[in-house]
Amino acid sequence: MKLIEKPVTPLTDAVVELTGKDGNAFFILGQVRRGILNSNRPELAEEFMREATASDYEHLLNVCMRYVDVR
Repeated sequence: MKLIEKPVTPLTDAVVELTGKDGNAFFILGQVRRGILNSNRPELAEEFMREATASDYEHLLNVCMRYVDVR
């Protein structure tokens, strides 16, 4: 199992609260996409969706943390 690594600085200024929320992949995708659309870099939302859905659940979580500040 690979470790999920949090990047030093996310690509956007979005902060998304996921701790204690539904861990369903579609819920996570929706919350993070919404955060990106409301951030300083809304143009990254499409790129995020393509990248986040390219592999498994662990990949999804890693991509989310690269784009937004997940709390």
